[in-house]
Amino acid sequence: MKNILTVGIAGGSGSGKTTLTHVLAQRFPAYTTVLNHDDYYKARDDLSYEERAALNYDEPDAFDNDLFCEHLEKLRRGHDIQCPVYDYSEHNRTAGTKLIPSRPLVLVDGILIFADPKICNLLDLRVFVDTDADIRILRRLMRDVSERGRTIDSVIDQYQTTVKPMHEKYVEPSKHAANIIVPEGGANQIAADMIISYIREHLEL
Repeated sequence: MKNILTVGIAGGSGSGKTTLTHVLAQRFPAYTTVLNHDDYYKARDDLSYEERAALNYDEPDAFDNDLFCEHLEKLRRGHDIQCPVYDYSEHNRTAGTKLIPSRPLVLVDGILIFADPKICNLLDLRVFVDTDADIRILRRLMRDVSERGRTIDSVIDQYQTTVKPMHEKYVEPSKHAANIIVPEGGANQIAADMIISYIREHLEL
Protein backbone atom coordinates (compact mmCIF):
# COMPACT_ATOMS: atom_id res chain seq x y z
CA MET A 1 0.00 0.00 0.00
CA LYS A 2 1.19 3.53 -0.77
CA ASN A 3 1.47 6.38 1.72
CA ILE A 4 -1.60 7.84 3.40
CA LEU A 5 -3.67 9.93 0.99
CA THR A 6 -5.18 13.21 2.19
CA VAL A 7 -8.09 14.62 0.18
CA GLY A 8 -9.41 18.10 0.98
CA ILE A 9 -13.03 18.90 0.09
CA ALA A 10 -13.93 22.59 0.26
CA GLY A 11 -16.72 24.86 -0.95
CA GLY A 12 -19.22 27.36 0.34
CA SER A 13 -21.52 26.64 3.25
CA GLY A 14 -24.31 24.39 1.95
CA SER A 15 -22.47 23.60 -1.28
CA GLY A 16 -22.65 19.82 -0.87
CA LYS A 17 -19.06 19.22 0.20
CA THR A 18 -20.12 17.14 3.19
CA THR A 19 -22.40 15.09 0.90
CA LEU A 20 -19.42 14.38 -1.36
CA THR A 21 -17.29 13.53 1.68
CA HIS A 22 -19.91 10.98 2.77
CA VAL A 23 -20.13 9.48 -0.73
CA LEU A 24 -16.36 8.93 -0.79
CA ALA A 25 -16.22 7.62 2.78
CA GLN A 26 -18.99 5.11 2.05
CA ARG A 27 -17.07 3.74 -0.93
CA PHE A 28 -13.97 3.04 1.20
CA PRO A 29 -15.37 2.50 4.72
CA ALA A 30 -12.53 0.34 6.01
CA TYR A 31 -9.86 2.70 4.70
CA THR A 32 -11.32 6.14 5.48
CA THR A 33 -11.21 8.62 8.32
CA VAL A 34 -12.83 12.08 8.18
CA LEU A 35 -11.44 15.27 9.69
CA ASN A 36 -13.84 18.22 9.90
CA HIS A 37 -12.39 21.73 10.00
CA ASP A 38 -15.52 22.92 11.85
CA ASP A 39 -14.41 20.96 14.92
CA TYR A 40 -11.45 23.33 15.19
CA TYR A 41 -13.25 26.57 15.86
CA LYS A 42 -11.31 28.34 18.60
CA ALA A 43 -12.37 27.84 22.22
CA ARG A 44 -13.83 31.12 23.48
CA ASP A 45 -14.42 30.49 27.17
CA ASP A 46 -13.38 34.09 27.81
CA LEU A 47 -16.56 35.42 26.18
CA SER A 48 -20.22 35.40 27.14
CA TYR A 49 -22.78 33.56 25.02
CA GLU A 50 -23.95 36.86 23.52
CA GLU A 51 -20.38 37.83 22.65
CA ARG A 52 -19.67 34.42 21.12
CA ALA A 53 -22.89 34.58 19.07
CA ALA A 54 -21.75 37.90 17.59
CA LEU A 55 -18.37 36.62 16.38
CA ASN A 56 -17.53 36.13 12.71
CA TYR A 57 -17.24 32.36 12.22
CA ASP A 58 -16.69 32.58 8.46
CA GLU A 59 -13.17 34.01 8.41
CA PRO A 60 -9.89 32.08 8.74
CA ASP A 61 -9.08 33.61 12.14
CA ALA A 62 -12.10 31.85 13.67
CA PHE A 63 -10.24 28.52 13.44
CA ASP A 64 -7.37 27.06 15.45
CA ASN A 65 -5.42 26.19 12.31
CA ASP A 66 -2.19 25.53 14.22
CA LEU A 67 -3.84 22.65 16.09
CA PHE A 68 -5.64 21.54 12.93
CA CYS A 69 -2.38 21.31 10.97
CA GLU A 70 -0.68 19.54 13.86
CA HIS A 71 -3.43 16.92 13.95
CA LEU A 72 -3.55 16.52 10.17
CA GLU A 73 0.21 16.00 10.09
CA LYS A 74 -0.12 13.31 12.77
CA LEU A 75 -2.80 11.52 10.74
CA ARG A 76 -0.51 11.67 7.70
CA ARG A 77 2.23 10.00 9.74
CA GLY A 78 -0.09 7.22 10.85
CA HIS A 79 -0.93 8.45 14.35
CA ASP A 80 -4.44 8.68 15.83
CA ILE A 81 -5.59 12.01 17.28
CA GLN A 82 -8.00 13.33 19.90
CA CYS A 83 -10.09 15.85 17.97
CA PRO A 84 -11.89 18.76 19.69
CA VAL A 85 -15.68 18.67 19.92
CA TYR A 86 -17.57 21.85 19.01
CA ASP A 87 -21.07 22.75 20.27
CA TYR A 88 -22.85 24.89 17.66
CA SER A 89 -25.73 25.75 19.99
CA GLU A 90 -23.27 27.29 22.48
CA HIS A 91 -20.88 28.73 19.87
CA ASN A 92 -17.99 27.18 21.76
CA ARG A 93 -15.71 24.19 22.01
CA THR A 94 -16.65 21.60 24.64
CA ALA A 95 -14.29 20.10 27.20
CA GLY A 96 -14.43 16.70 25.49
CA THR A 97 -12.54 15.19 22.55
CA LYS A 98 -13.22 12.35 20.11
CA LEU A 99 -10.86 9.78 18.68
CA ILE A 100 -10.02 10.16 14.99
CA PRO A 101 -8.04 7.12 13.79
CA SER A 102 -5.38 7.37 11.13
CA ARG A 103 -6.29 5.34 8.05
CA PRO A 104 -4.99 5.12 4.47
CA LEU A 105 -7.50 7.74 3.26
CA VAL A 106 -8.02 10.97 5.23
CA LEU A 107 -10.92 13.12 3.97
CA VAL A 108 -10.72 16.74 5.14
CA ASP A 109 -13.97 18.73 5.04
CA GLY A 110 -14.18 22.51 5.48
CA ILE A 111 -15.22 25.77 3.83
CA LEU A 112 -11.88 27.52 4.39
CA ILE A 113 -9.30 24.75 4.20
CA PHE A 114 -7.97 26.06 0.87
CA ALA A 115 -7.65 29.61 2.22
CA ASP A 116 -4.66 28.59 4.36
CA PRO A 117 -1.48 27.62 2.46
CA LYS A 118 -0.28 25.53 5.43
CA ILE A 119 -3.37 23.32 5.15
CA CYS A 120 -3.13 23.15 1.35
CA ASN A 121 0.43 21.86 1.65
CA LEU A 122 -0.83 18.91 3.72
CA LEU A 123 -3.45 17.88 1.13
CA ASP A 124 -2.54 15.53 -1.72
CA LEU A 125 -5.77 16.23 -3.64
CA ARG A 126 -7.87 19.39 -3.34
CA VAL A 127 -11.52 19.29 -4.48
CA PHE A 128 -13.75 22.40 -4.54
CA VAL A 129 -17.52 21.84 -4.63
CA ASP A 130 -19.14 24.70 -6.57
CA THR A 131 -22.87 25.38 -6.08
CA ASP A 132 -25.17 28.35 -6.79
CA ALA A 133 -25.64 30.78 -3.90
CA ASP A 134 -29.43 30.43 -3.72
CA ILE A 135 -29.15 26.67 -3.24
CA ARG A 136 -26.42 27.08 -0.62
CA ILE A 137 -28.41 29.50 1.54
CA LEU A 138 -31.50 27.26 1.47
CA ARG A 139 -29.46 24.24 2.51
CA ARG A 140 -27.73 26.22 5.27
CA LEU A 141 -31.07 27.48 6.55
CA MET A 142 -32.55 24.00 6.81
CA ARG A 143 -29.41 22.53 8.37
CA ASP A 144 -28.82 25.22 10.99
CA VAL A 145 -32.44 25.26 12.15
CA SER A 146 -32.90 21.47 12.28
CA GLU A 147 -29.42 20.36 13.39
CA ARG A 148 -27.75 23.28 15.15
CA GLY A 149 -30.50 24.81 17.24
CA ARG A 150 -30.61 28.14 15.41
CA THR A 151 -33.62 30.33 14.60
CA ILE A 152 -34.54 31.29 11.03
CA ASP A 153 -33.92 34.97 11.80
CA SER A 154 -30.46 34.28 13.25
CA VAL A 155 -29.45 32.20 10.21
CA ILE A 156 -30.59 34.90 7.78
CA ASP A 157 -28.85 37.62 9.79
CA GLN A 158 -25.61 35.64 9.95
CA TYR A 159 -25.75 34.93 6.24
CA GLN A 160 -26.16 38.60 5.35
CA THR A 161 -23.59 39.97 7.79
CA THR A 162 -20.77 37.41 7.62
CA VAL A 163 -21.41 34.29 5.52
CA LYS A 164 -22.00 35.99 2.16
CA PRO A 165 -19.24 38.64 2.43
CA MET A 166 -16.73 36.13 3.81
CA HIS A 167 -17.59 33.68 1.05
CA GLU A 168 -16.80 36.35 -1.51
CA LYS A 169 -13.62 37.41 0.30
CA TYR A 170 -12.12 34.04 1.25
CA VAL A 171 -14.01 30.97 0.02
CA GLU A 172 -14.56 31.84 -3.64
CA PRO A 173 -10.94 32.97 -4.23
CA SER A 174 -9.67 29.75 -2.59
CA LYS A 175 -11.19 27.84 -5.50
CA HIS A 176 -7.97 28.58 -7.40
CA ALA A 177 -6.06 26.29 -5.03
CA ALA A 178 -8.18 23.30 -6.08
CA ASN A 179 -7.01 20.49 -8.35
CA ILE A 180 -10.61 19.60 -9.22
CA ILE A 181 -13.74 21.77 -9.27
CA VAL A 182 -17.02 19.87 -8.95
CA PRO A 183 -20.07 21.74 -10.31
CA GLU A 184 -23.64 21.05 -9.22
CA GLY A 185 -22.69 20.16 -5.66
CA GLY A 186 -21.98 16.86 -4.00
CA ALA A 187 -24.57 14.98 -6.07
CA ASN A 188 -22.39 15.12 -9.20
CA GLN A 189 -21.95 11.40 -9.72
CA ILE A 190 -19.58 11.65 -12.68
CA ALA A 191 -17.17 13.80 -10.69
CA ALA A 192 -17.50 11.50 -7.68
CA ASP A 193 -16.67 8.47 -9.85
CA MET A 194 -13.53 10.21 -11.16
CA ILE A 195 -12.35 10.97 -7.63
CA ILE A 196 -13.17 7.44 -6.52
CA SER A 197 -11.04 6.04 -9.37
CA TYR A 198 -8.14 8.26 -8.31
CA ILE A 199 -8.43 7.09 -4.70
CA ARG A 200 -8.74 3.45 -5.67
CA GLU A 201 -5.58 3.67 -7.77
CA HIS A 202 -3.66 5.31 -4.93
CA LEU A 203 -4.84 2.74 -2.39
CA GLU A 204 -4.04 -0.03 -4.89
CA LEU A 205 -7.49 -1.61 -4.52
